[in-house]
Amino acid sequence: MNSAQPSRRSLLLAAVSTLAATQAPAARASEVGRALPRVRLALAASQSLYHLPLTLADRLGFFRQAGVQLEWLPQESGAKALSLALSGQADVMAGAYEHLFGLHLKGVNFQSFVQISRTPQVSLGGSTRSGVAWRSFADIRGARLGISALDSTTHWMASHWLLRHGLSTEDVVFVPVGSSQGVIEALRSGSIDALCNPDPVMHWLEQKNDVRLLGDARTLQGTRQLMGGAVPGASLYAHADFLQQHPERAQALSDGVVQALKWLQTAGLTDILKTVPSSHWMGDRAMYLGAFQKLRESYAVDGWVRAEDVAHAWRAHAKLMKLSGTLGPRPILPERTFTNAFVNKSRAR
Repeated sequence: MNSAQPSRRSLLLAAVSTLAATQAPAARASEVGRALPRVRLALAASQSLYHLPLTLADRLGFFRQAGVQLEWLPQESGAKALSLALSGQADVMAGAYEHLFGLHLKGVNFQSFVQISRTPQVSLGGSTRSGVAWRSFADIRGARLGISALDSTTHWMASHWLLRHGLSTEDVVFVPVGSSQGVIEALRSGSIDALCNPDPVMHWLEQKNDVRLLGDARTLQGTRQLMGGAVPGASLYAHADFLQQHPERAQALSDGVVQALKWLQTAGLTDILKTVPSSHWMGDRAMYLGAFQKLRESYAVDGWVRAEDVAHAWRAHAKLMKLSGTLGPRPILPERTFTNAFVNKSRAR
């Protein structure tokens, strides 16, 4: 009797200990989940490869580990995403760096605080169903050119291609069609004759022989050929007031992105498939991986914004704005459009 009693007590204590051990992490996770500050993130083409590092940072738990939780606010274009940030409905925006130039020209002090990619990651192609042979870029004259929206990166990059080939922005009709899979129907139905968009949409259309590629700013080489040098691609940016008032949130976002960029450098194709939701694949995982392979070098390595790339991008963008009459008299200092304070800490960690 006495010898059996300690055994039962031991079993009871062990059971209680095991139950406590299993419940404690769940309780801590729940507690942390409630305590995590939320950041409202506005972006366009949320399922595109343009924002792959953000998807990875979220799916792999890097943002949560850094101490922040995202509230995704997907829009059809970068211009619409920016309007959310300007109206205060979003805290941070993920999008093309060129938006910052327009903001500073208006006296609105937004700053990039971590770079996501180092090319614009868009391409331009003519519809094979339009009846045009597309022997050269000059064939685009008079075409209805689909872009995500006016004053978006697809609009600006299409304009750069036109100017590079001796054409004017008046030589085409820009048609806003967004950046989701609906643009495929717009192209196939004949609503547009050509399209400038990010991947995987453009790569999918290439593989299906729906477009003949005329311009490519997805690779580093293609970007340098078009822009005459390196330029920053997508980045996270916010108003300077947000960065000053919530530095811990900006730091957490920077930490998550930098960690995702580092993970991406050694990730295999199987790792990508396991992490990215199947809804991003457009029903064809082989096609998605092909698009990723083409873009792989375009992602930022460490999140750092390089002053010389920003200065070069500003010169090219200012030329575009001058031709369109939207440059205005207010001068800007390109170096004020970014800060590396958060990335420096992320890299040190």
